[in-house]
Amino acid sequence: MNAESTTAWRDLIQTLGELDRGFTEGERAVVDDRHLADGYRMLATTLGVAFDTYLFPERSRPQFVELNTPFRRDRRWGGDNTDAWYHLCPIDEHRRYRISGNRGDSVYFSVTAYNEPAPGSWSDRVVGIVNDSDLQTSGRMNSDGEFSFEIGPLPGAAVLVTRDYQADPMTGRPVRWHIEALDEPDPIRHSDAETAASLRACAAWLRTMFAIVPLTVGVRVDDSHALGHETGQRANVFGEPYQVPDSNFGWSARDACYAYASFVLEDDEALVITHRPPACRFWNLVVWNQFMGGHIITDARVSINGATAIPNSDGSVTVVVSKNPAEQHGTHPNAISTVDYPRGNLAFRWFHADRVPTRPEVELVKLSEAPTQVT
Repeated sequence: MNAESTTAWRDLIQTLGELDRGFTEGERAVVDDRHLADGYRMLATTLGVAFDTYLFPERSRPQFVELNTPFRRDRRWGGDNTDAWYHLCPIDEHRRYRISGNRGDSVYFSVTAYNEPAPGSWSDRVVGIVNDSDLQTSGRMNSDGEFSFEIGPLPGAAVLVTRDYQADPMTGRPVRWHIEALDEPDPIRHSDAETAASLRACAAWLRTMFAIVPLTVGVRVDDSHALGHETGQRANVFGEPYQVPDSNFGWSARDACYAYASFVLEDDEALVITHRPPACRFWNLVVWNQFMGGHIITDARVSINGATAIPNSDGSVTVVVSKNPAEQHGTHPNAISTVDYPRGNLAFRWFHADRVPTRPEVELVKLSEAPTQVT
């Protein structure tokens, strides 16, 4: 049989077989075996997310599936967060849906609708958002945390992404999500053309993701040079925090501010990061590898948030980042680990901040000289 889906499947396999060149060759080639291993794991993870997003969904019979979790190693990708659960649900922009559940012990939760410029292309626009504050204000969530609301039609929307941030994911109850379509479902018939289109979207999704990762790791100031206007990207320095606009790339949260850095550390070094959190619903700092992923929560303490951090007397928060904090004599209460990674990335996020935060300050010190107490 000369099937369109056969050609699409073989194209997908070819795409999958070529994408590792993005992290094994050229300017973005990774330089240590940990990130090489992460690259191949990221290929497998991204393929799974592509299937969840484009191949298996029935948009008239919706279902939330796990996108990121603190406990699944195959869902550590795309800017993940050890303190959070994310779920995904592709939808039909013309349909109506009811979303219900219970907030559990969530510090902050939301549902965001995103567009899709083309099949397999990542979003470049937030179509709509509902968060827990909206539900409380409108009376659609009761004192027991039970909530229910309708959403849609949403012209231009292609996918819903939920966020659920926890003070302590080890003990906290995650949000319980349920979604149902309020219109009659379409018949289920997976045609050759429909399957081929889904497989082509999966391949496009993979190419989109591996155009972004691996992230760049900057050069250290003591390793860099400057000739005229030629200056390398610096490691161990945060960029300026920014508020996410309605037009964005990817599944960023409109009600969040972000700041990013890369790190390069020797065994006997640490980063001392100090910032003054604005008034906000939730903030945290997360360690990533170069593929915007990290470890699961039981591996090590790789993140810290506004509930777990112990502030200094002036309200600022100091965090000590090192390859293995356990090797430090007298570990700082806000210490987090890179889990022996010598290089990678760091991500701050603040939700519902009353202002865009000031840029976090970073000092590179010897591990033996890193602070062990709050001030």
